[in-house]
Amino acid sequence: MRLLSRTLVVAFTACALVSLLSAQPVAQAITHWQRLSDTPILSPQGEGWESAGTFNPSVVRFRDKFVMLYRAQDRSGTSTLGYAESNDGIHFRRRPHPVLSPETDYEKDGGVEDPRLVKFDHFFYLTYTGYNKKAAQLCMAKSRDLIHWKRMGVILPAYQDKWYKAWTKSGAIVPEKIDGKYWMYFHGISSAKLGQVGLAYSTDLVHWSEALDHPILAARPGNFDSAVVEPGPAPILTPTSIILVYNGADDNAVYRTGYAVFDRKDPSHLLVRSSEPIFASEKDWEKVGQVPNVVFVEGAVPQGDHYLFYYGGADKYVGVAQAEVSSGSAAINK
Repeated sequence: MRLLSRTLVVAFTACALVSLLSAQPVAQAITHWQRLSDTPILSPQGEGWESAGTFNPSVVRFRDKFVMLYRAQDRSGTSTLGYAESNDGIHFRRRPHPVLSPETDYEKDGGVEDPRLVKFDHFFYLTYTGYNKKAAQLCMAKSRDLIHWKRMGVILPAYQDKWYKAWTKSGAIVPEKIDGKYWMYFHGISSAKLGQVGLAYSTDLVHWSEALDHPILAARPGNFDSAVVEPGPAPILTPTSIILVYNGADDNAVYRTGYAVFDRKDPSHLLVRSSEPIFASEKDWEKVGQVPNVVFVEGAVPQGDHYLFYYGGADKYVGVAQAEVSSGSAAINK
């Protein structure tokens, strides 16, 4: 979908067109999607570890500040995780050195990529991709301060499940336990080389098992997510639903943003899925970079009556948008 305006009216309100099919309130409306900056809020700098790209950020509130972990890439293609903080969620100050760099066999030569953050009790849990130029695998680390990290290892190994036959990535953990378990939407690559979303659960945040023997969000031929469906930030919880913002790519590798809504009591029960993207490349720096025509949402922070959404642009820059959140209803639209 080509975006004609800086302000995007998105998403869940479109489902109201079919709401007569079901009166059950299952979703929220997210409206007035709007970029907060016409230029990147974080860009590559220097000649070292963040000289080629700074992108795909996760952001949380901590000690009255917005804290961002972002993927930084040097000119050899090795990725580390950088740290930046802000008072207003737009203007960020960076630490001079990465807070997580490749050390283990499953990270060396490729790096640590694409952070996603969630907090339970006194710890932040980080899911990230460990890449050694042979395989990408979904990994985890934990921290009290977002700077010093303890690795917990590979949590979903590549090549080992019934439906995903290759890499694993992008773990978006539901921020509250449901039915005594932790739940995570993640990205796996099928035998048909399609990137799709699966569902896993854990009782301890360390040992994870597949909840289903098939993807919970499959790629859809002919749609904006025909080749790749990849979770974005930690899901947003409402009283009745779990809202997963995800990133979809078509057969031309153009990345746009969609959403799916699941039952709050049953993370495997899909209620609503967007038929059209809610966000797409518009600015030059979202269209031209290391990978063209990419917006990749990976961070979401509540701010008053709206959310701030943080995204990578063209695998080189960081941008931020906001959207208002209000109560709504939607019908089944898979």
